[in-house]
Amino acid sequence: MTVRPPIDPEVEAVLRAERDQVVTTLAPDQIAGLRLRSVPPDAGALTGDGRFAMSTHRVPSEDGSSDVTVLLLRPASAPGPLPLIVHLHGGGMVAGSVYDDVVFTVGLAAQAGCAVASVEYRLAPEDPYPAALQDSYGALVWLAENAAVLGLDPGRVVIEGVSAGGGLAAATALLARDRGGPSLAGQMLIFPMLDDRNDSASAVQMAGYGAWDRSANATAWGAYLADLAGSAEVPIYAAPGRASDLSGLPPTFIDVGSAETFRDEAIAYAGLIWLCGGEAELHVWPGGIHGFDFLAPGAAVSRDAREARLRWLTRLL
Repeated sequence: MTVRPPIDPEVEAVLRAERDQVVTTLAPDQIAGLRLRSVPPDAGALTGDGRFAMSTHRVPSEDGSSDVTVLLLRPASAPGPLPLIVHLHGGGMVAGSVYDDVVFTVGLAAQAGCAVASVEYRLAPEDPYPAALQDSYGALVWLAENAAVLGLDPGRVVIEGVSAGGGLAAATALLARDRGGPSLAGQMLIFPMLDDRNDSASAVQMAGYGAWDRSANATAWGAYLADLAGSAEVPIYAAPGRASDLSGLPPTFIDVGSAETFRDEAIAYAGLIWLCGGEAELHVWPGGIHGFDFLAPGAAVSRDAREARLRWLTRLL
């Protein structure tokens, strides 16, 4: 598959100008360098110049083996109880922090009238599966149980994640479904990393192209799953793309670019939700590479993507 979809011209212009900021390939010995890119934004950007009150909480992981940092950003002047977006950052399960992608999420929350809780889950390879899932699920349970004191509405909780965080959000929703855990109003999966098999047509087609290609994906899944990666033993809570039953999930929003590795696994996930009788809204953004709206926020396609997320979230809540 040598003919690839084109990249949106506005996105491509930024990609060319900031090529050193985009990860296309990633080897295991480059994980440490990738982690150095995670720099906390200033307090003004985090809080929307004071529109959000910020607090930090230490909460138990699902298995009780560690404490998890949760960064809570709540509209400063809004009366509660407020809907909540539980945010899981990107970084291929090997990088990123509680601060990653939060500025974009706060921008969405400000328009939708929501609070945001960002979760500092443990990273691979030091803490492989199921550590990140235990942390995200533990944070979700704690937030639901403490909603009243935090001024949150436990009936309007949306789990949201970007890239690896999108896959982790999907896994957390599956675990909540199967354990009878906190009820979710929805899940928002942005460029989600769902399937460790890494063999979809788009994964092959986009090798060496755009952002986060098949080699980077293999490095990330290898760190997270170790020797399990690609085997028949991988559980659905590690790689939600392995699931055969996606019934009983909350309304789902999925978006992905047409020129990225995760395109076909995201499409397949939405298709299986529909096949199982569920509700999903899918967007495949033409010319979008992985993370295009973070890279080129001013591009028309990026503005359209953010507006679609806001429309879905507003309707849902």
